[in-house]
Amino acid sequence: MDLTLSEEQEQLRDLARDWVEREVVPHATEWDRAEQVDTKIVGKLAELGFLGLGIDEEFGGSGGDFLDYALVMEELGRGDTSVRGIVSVTLGLVAKTIQAYGTVEQKQRWLPSFCSGETLGCFALTEPGTGSDAGNLVTRAVRDGDDWLISGEKIFITNGTWAGVALVFARTGNPGPKGVSAFLVPTDRAGFSRREIKGKLGLRGQATAELTLDNVRVADAERLGELGEGFKIAMKALDKGRIAVASGSVGLARACLEASVAYAGERTQFAKPIASYQLVQEMIAEMAVETDAARLLVWRAADLVDRGQPFGTAASMAKLFASEAAVKAANQAIQVFGGYGYVDEFPVGKFMRDARVQTLYEGTSQIQKLLIGRALTGISAF
Repeated sequence: MDLTLSEEQEQLRDLARDWVEREVVPHATEWDRAEQVDTKIVGKLAELGFLGLGIDEEFGGSGGDFLDYALVMEELGRGDTSVRGIVSVTLGLVAKTIQAYGTVEQKQRWLPSFCSGETLGCFALTEPGTGSDAGNLVTRAVRDGDDWLISGEKIFITNGTWAGVALVFARTGNPGPKGVSAFLVPTDRAGFSRREIKGKLGLRGQATAELTLDNVRVADAERLGELGEGFKIAMKALDKGRIAVASGSVGLARACLEASVAYAGERTQFAKPIASYQLVQEMIAEMAVETDAARLLVWRAADLVDRGQPFGTAASMAKLFASEAAVKAANQAIQVFGGYGYVDEFPVGKFMRDARVQTLYEGTSQIQKLLIGRALTGISAF
């Protein structure tokens, strides 16, 4: 693996870094307090081409490879994980899945509007009773002539109240993963309702929702992929999604490191900067090492995707290590800041709240360990 970025990738990373510093970082605390990211950010993301990374230009995309996408996810994660989620769900989980499995008509209908920011997408897999055990979801799609009637509930759906289309996974056959199919459901359909979830510990600016589908009618032409292929489609999307979460976690850990270095150089105790104390330097050194290690795991996984090689285990390793590193970095950053780290005038308390969920969604840390263990031993523990 070549660990050197191309000139174009360096420029892309710098573009994203500068934009995040101007357009995201100054507003992150305000959005967190208001529990609402400014919706104008969507258009700005689209103007930069960030909502079209990896999408074919014929469908309005900006092209690029998976490492390009990972680089931008890191920068967005450094600025505000809630903003990163807008892109990684609409683009990473929905648009790229349509590009991989959709018909020409489905691509023409949805991809240009995703890339332009006109439409956002959400990935409706998790249910009140099924998180890690997604193969046993209970939302059901019943055939009705040339249509399907979908009924069920989904929970913790990122972009759920903003999305114009939901990629809904529903049971069309027997119990188990092989009985699940995927559907592209416009959110303005009769019977489709959504409620925003407020009071979250972190990701407070992100539109997270509970979805209810009551006999929502969709045409068979709105089914994505083959009948019974839904679980496979979801898992393929989540494999790549884990790299995006890991990239964002690297950005969040980097934000913790940068804030800690700056604060430790300014804050004095016992007549000298706290950066001069060995135990403070130890925490900063650990943050730096683990952030760099996490980034290399992300780049390895992204490189495997770009070379068409198996990447699932590498993605799980990256997601596991980077998400846990972000939590540790945020905890250490609060320690560096002391009491000031506990109030939201400073950013590190928000970093901790946002970091914690990285170990939960798109596969918990425990699920990642089981996936890695299965890959190494050939034996499934679940």
